[in-house]
Amino acid sequence: MILDFINHYLIPGLISGAIYALGAIGITLIFAILRFAHFAHGDLATLGAYLVLAGVTATALSPWALLPFALFATALTAILLDHLFYRHLESRPKILTVMASLGVALMIRAIVHIIWGVDPQLYQTGVIPPSTYGGLLLRPREIATLLTALSLVVLLLLFLHHTRWGKAMRAMADNAELARICGIDIRAITRLTWAIAGALAAAAGFFLAINTELHPLMGWSALLAMFAAAILGGVGRVEGAIVGGLILGIIEELSVLILPSQYKMATAFLILILILLLRPQGIFRGKIL
Repeated sequence: MILDFINHYLIPGLISGAIYALGAIGITLIFAILRFAHFAHGDLATLGAYLVLAGVTATALSPWALLPFALFATALTAILLDHLFYRHLESRPKILTVMASLGVALMIRAIVHIIWGVDPQLYQTGVIPPSTYGGLLLRPREIATLLTALSLVVLLLLFLHHTRWGKAMRAMADNAELARICGIDIRAITRLTWAIAGALAAAAGFFLAINTELHPLMGWSALLAMFAAAILGGVGRVEGAIVGGLILGIIEELSVLILPSQYKMATAFLILILILLLRPQGIFRGKIL
């Protein structure tokens, strides 16, 4: 009974939660440092997933081998998007940047439609049965997803807390004007923030695609859960995004015990409403939207 619960609810919840956490970290970094909600983040994740597909089609390499390429390319794309569409709005009300991000989301989605079409696709065909590890049923891609997501999170936390650039990012998140006065290169930190957020978005999109399938709306569909995870943990708190993502993923999987499976995605909306009403600062007391 316990093993059935772990295999059918806890493990899928942890995998979904890890994906949401990676997306939520990017959202929370952008909000903490750049001070706006980035609604193109889900479509940026979709682009990263499709860049892996392009590499698989062109080279016949494993999708996992092409993941670093997608992280790098999506990071550069995020920096380019900031340069083209967001930078000139820095001195304007942030609602304009939020609206611009919606336009960017539609643009990215249109590019995906044009290049790859609208039909669902897979990185690899064929059914891969799970292996048994002491009663736990896990597929190799699920183990790789959890381990890679954990590695990315640990590397990010080490970077933020133990490097000069990471400390500069934290200082800018606390007080951007004071950071500027202290001599921190605000423009360089902005580029670095976009690079990290873009790479994490690509990782989230890739993990979502390899555990389900690719389709142009996959990132947009997961965007609500990513925002809910960021707000649940506390906007602006990386550790909050991690915890919020894991909690949300597990709750979503458990919700099918009382709700039809097609309503599982509505769980994120319900949690978002409840946390905004009852504790808008989130679990880790982040910034209030």
